[in-house]
Amino acid sequence: MADFRRNRITRPIFRWARGVLPRLSETERDALEAGEVWWDADLFAGNPDWAKLHAVAKPMLSAEEQAFMDGPVTELCGMIDQWQIDWELRDLPPEMWRFLREKQFFGMIIPKEYGGLGFSAFAHSEVVRRVSTRSVSAAVTVMVPNSLGPGELLMQFGTDAQKDYWLPRLADGSEIPAFGLTSEEAGSDAAAMVDTGVVCKGEWDGEEVMGLRLNWSKRYITLGPVATVLGLAFKLRDPDGLLGGEVERGITVALVPTDLPGVEIGRRHIPAMQSFQNGPNQGHDVFLPIDHVIGGRDGIGRGWPMLMSALAAGRGISLPSLASAAAAFAARTTGAYSRVREQFGIPVGKFEGVRVRLARLAGYAYQLDAARRLTCAGLDEGRHLAVISAIMKSTATYRMRTAVDDAMDVHAGKAVIDGPRNYLGNLHRAVPVGITVEGANILTRNMIVFGQGAIRCHPYLLDEMLALENPDKEEGLKAFDRAFWAHVGHAFRNLGRAWGRSWTGGLFAPAPGDAGPTARHYRALSRYAAAFNMVADLLFLTMGGALKRRESISARMGDILGELYMQSAVLKRWQDDGRPDDDLPLVDWSLSQGLELIDRQLSGVLHNMPNRFVAALARFVVQPLGARRRGPSDVLIDRAAETVFAPSETRDRLVGDIFCGTGNDAISLLETAWDGATGTESLRRRMKDAGHDSYAEAEKANVLSADEVERLDAADDAVAAVIKVDDFAPEEITGHAHEPDKGRNTKKRATEAPRRKSDNARYGKVVEKMKGAAE
Repeated sequence: MADFRRNRITRPIFRWARGVLPRLSETERDALEAGEVWWDADLFAGNPDWAKLHAVAKPMLSAEEQAFMDGPVTELCGMIDQWQIDWELRDLPPEMWRFLREKQFFGMIIPKEYGGLGFSAFAHSEVVRRVSTRSVSAAVTVMVPNSLGPGELLMQFGTDAQKDYWLPRLADGSEIPAFGLTSEEAGSDAAAMVDTGVVCKGEWDGEEVMGLRLNWSKRYITLGPVATVLGLAFKLRDPDGLLGGEVERGITVALVPTDLPGVEIGRRHIPAMQSFQNGPNQGHDVFLPIDHVIGGRDGIGRGWPMLMSALAAGRGISLPSLASAAAAFAARTTGAYSRVREQFGIPVGKFEGVRVRLARLAGYAYQLDAARRLTCAGLDEGRHLAVISAIMKSTATYRMRTAVDDAMDVHAGKAVIDGPRNYLGNLHRAVPVGITVEGANILTRNMIVFGQGAIRCHPYLLDEMLALENPDKEEGLKAFDRAFWAHVGHAFRNLGRAWGRSWTGGLFAPAPGDAGPTARHYRALSRYAAAFNMVADLLFLTMGGALKRRESISARMGDILGELYMQSAVLKRWQDDGRPDDDLPLVDWSLSQGLELIDRQLSGVLHNMPNRFVAALARFVVQPLGARRRGPSDVLIDRAAETVFAPSETRDRLVGDIFCGTGNDAISLLETAWDGATGTESLRRRMKDAGHDSYAEAEKANVLSADEVERLDAADDAVAAVIKVDDFAPEEITGHAHEPDKGRNTKKRATEAPRRKSDNARYGKVVEKMKGAAE
């Protein structure tokens, strides 16, 4: 019977499929083999096992890692003066560079046996996140050596000799690494680089050795201007056959000391006015021994899978951590500022338009940190999460942009005027950097998340594609027969799930027994996972290889897969945190927003599916009443907004780990003003209920005591200092004095600089005054 099925039914399908399904290119194959699937595969399969998700260990810091957070990380954050870094030095100060080396910030991921700290992925993420709340430039300087670069590549692919030599030097900061991938001719299409290496013989330490002669021109290389060693990617050729075999040996990665003759570094880019070290570098006829290839001779031609594997790990940590920090920072500062800033006699955070932004800030802060934690948990299990890392990078940085834009809108002029008091402007300028680097978001969203996810996460598609490409057609047919009929069985089972769950609104879809008030969210995600898998199968069936070219459909499918991951992470976090009832507004807001996006994008896919008959059938099954989700209600928005507007345990869990400044800086002052405003609210209510408009009247009528009036005055002073923005004398901006304009009040101009110094002095004293009043 099996032979009859294979020969009479499967064989014609096999011949047809070989002509329509997309073929894997070598770069695609390398990318797929470099990563692995995890929870994303469960979601893609259409019937997620929630018990499996709950069984994932909650990420925790070890005692050593926590001590590092409490010690060196806190000390580093206290050293940072962002205004000085960006507007005066255009670099981290020398003492900060020394501190980063001495405390081994560049060696967090390097194992202890090589002199590194040997931190977990979660600890690495926590450090980057905390530093990011203080300075993007400092955070990028810390994250790059620990994510994309020679350290990660050496640990995965280096020879023992390479590890023994380089890893201790990277761990103690005596070597500063950079990752030389992006060339002038090739950006997102890194495989199109024209940087070259030629196998040849040359002189090294007075001896003739087998080596490489390299020529390259790279740009956008973070830490490149100060690097002592480049992890350089290039295309290697062996025209004289010195290695034997093929002439074209493919993309290769080698360690290139930057003090070699012919290496040019030092020039800098200015990436969106950020001051981390970033710049171009070139090499002209640079010779180095062949044992500088990462992995030695075995590493020749293996550069592309090396790069993909490193990307699968580092991309899931660095920028998602920065994005999580940015969202939490924006939520905390905007919640506080909207409380202390009043218009028309009430805090601006009471206006519904502002509360919409506060709710989104709180919701994004919660879901980005939830997804970051879940991703780190997977990475700490030793997984290389290629698809999840792509989801995290693009989704997190896009939501970072929305969060920072919301914060800017609420702060208004406070965030527009640059100066030491402006704690948002620099973050706003930095957002495009995160969206652009480590794989541009447009490419990642349109081509990678679903493009790779469809092949890698589907339970049978990759097996079918590999069978179709098997040069032995009979062996390929046998393998295809097994995978294809398993796929058919799965598709029919999932069709039933999708139909039943969609027509009942997910009423009978699975949810964990201990889900409590979140059970409806689990059921909704189970419903949409089944719908997603069914629609994906129909796309493969009706579009075949043409699906590669329909990027908008692929992007919408990627959005659905990404949202399924993000929202399942939200539910996981709520469980891990002990299922606190006070956090439910954030969970409900996040799921309401996420399910509306899934519903809308699913409708978009069906509306644009080329085969209209199949699209109509699919819509009948999975959206019988059309896209019906409406997103968070006004009541839910109000509840979510309150979590960052007023003091609560939820606020502490959500944004309590943000570094809140030192002494007299702008963040410390904002925190002081918020404490004062919320701490004196009952006093103001008492005064208002008694019908008094001034503190003096209330004190005279014994409604307020003298100490209470002092607290109110101090709170008002702090609020006034927070609302104030910076101004500068012309010479402070241009570096030299200007002649006064004709008719200008020169007497007034002459007092500008002294007035500014006086303002700064008062600005610094407000915190102390508030502390004294509170005591």
